Amino acid sequence: MHIVLIEPEIPGNTGNIARLCAATRCELHLVKPLGFSVDDKSLKRAGLDYWHLVKVHYHENFAEVLAKYQGHNFYYNTTKTTKPYSEVKFTPDDLLVFGKETAGIPESILKENWDNCIRIPMVSDARSLNLSNSVAIVAYEALKQQNFPGLC
Repeated sequence: MHIVLIEPEIPGNTGNIARLCAATRCELHLVKPLGFSVDDKSLKRAGLDYWHLVKVHYHENFAEVLAKYQGHNFYYNTTKTTKPYSEVKFTPDDLLVFGKETAGIPESILKENWDNCIRIPMVSDARSLNLSNSVAIVAYEALKQQNFPGLC
């Protein structure tokens, strides 16, 4: 599995997601510009001593990710759709895409990929969940469907 973060802004969230990737063998893709330095202390602290277990890819833009992973399934996590993430049949090489904390995935990307947009159900009064929590929810559903490959 691949976790793609488009322009993440909060180092603690990215560090938590990196830790999740280390624990699950998901690959982490960070799409620039990043809202922090990769040397940021809070980024490293959130990931603790797991960074050596994470396969991290840095991309200049999202088009670079699309080009490199042609033929793979991309699932775009957004509050702007009605399709629950639990209705997707995930496969090992899927890319789970998440947007930045303050704005989500850009509208242009969502419009181009509407059929692959998914959401985490929540009450209508809630704007959204924390990014690292959202990644964990969807990633573990995807891994569960595959019987947690390589995990004990």
